[in-house]
Amino acid sequence: MRTAAAWRAGVATDPGLQRIVNEDRALVDDALGLFLVVDGLGGHAAGEMAAETAVRAITGHMESAALEGRRDVEENIRRAITEANNQIYLLAQQNEDWNGMACVLTLAVAGEDGVTVGHVGDSRLYLIWNGNLRKLTSDHSPVGEQEEHGELTEEEAMQHPRRNEVFRDVGSQPHEPHDPQFIETRTFRFRQDAALLLCSDGLSDVLTSGEISAIVERYDGDPDSTARQLVEAANRAGGKDNISVVFVAGAEFLGSDSNTLLEVRPRHAATRMRKTGSRWRTALRNALLLIAGMILGILLWIALERVWGRSPAAAPGAAHASQQPGARGWKPVAK
Repeated sequence: MRTAAAWRAGVATDPGLQRIVNEDRALVDDALGLFLVVDGLGGHAAGEMAAETAVRAITGHMESAALEGRRDVEENIRRAITEANNQIYLLAQQNEDWNGMACVLTLAVAGEDGVTVGHVGDSRLYLIWNGNLRKLTSDHSPVGEQEEHGELTEEEAMQHPRRNEVFRDVGSQPHEPHDPQFIETRTFRFRQDAALLLCSDGLSDVLTSGEISAIVERYDGDPDSTARQLVEAANRAGGKDNISVVFVAGAEFLGSDSNTLLEVRPRHAATRMRKTGSRWRTALRNALLLIAGMILGILLWIALERVWGRSPAAAPGAAHASQQPGARGWKPVAK
């Protein structure tokens, strides 16, 4: 498990503009390195109960796993989600008002080998790094599959009338941890200059990936502010569903459009210009010194030619010589 100093996490959840009850739940547990978004299904009390049950079951199981030293993060995640699934299913069997209740969720746990994700349904996890927003989970829905296969554009998928249908959930039927077509898991490296975004479909159904990225890239050190900005943007776009966001920024992550970087860039540019100007001045000075040296050398050579060439016999220490005609004038010849 990583220390909380490796990241800063913020959370925000809101019922939206068209719902009275918030059936979403969002959680950050720094001690466990646990980040969770749950979207309840079933309407009113049933969906809310399913989401609450999932949060309690998952956090309880992960706490027990940590205390017992069970270090297989993927296995712990599978068992935690399965426990939540079966508790929800049993509650629904015991109360007619809760019949058919379930939830979808995305759970991320920071461990020694990176971040491991357990995912069921159409909530999402994005990885943000180097200016790119990348979805790491699949939408377990007919429309989501069509979008991922390129049969629908992002905008077409967002407006599709069957957008809210899912074919995987937590709680509608009993499960075992390794049942096929139940829990999607993956582990990936989480760099310190990267960030994670977990969200319910109340965000991703109304904001495009480009719009989400633009808000995340304004991150300036306050993850709660980024989470709130995303929720507020979803409400401005209609707020047709509950909206939940967990934003996790690595210790070295800073948005490319943050105020901090915008302030640093002009100073950096000025520093770079000063350094560039200094290099040019140094090069010019060196070139002038070289040229001056060459000119002095030429002048000295000419002066010596005149002194030594005017009367060789008069040159200090010159040997006695006779002169004989040569082909191209006179030249000294040794006796």
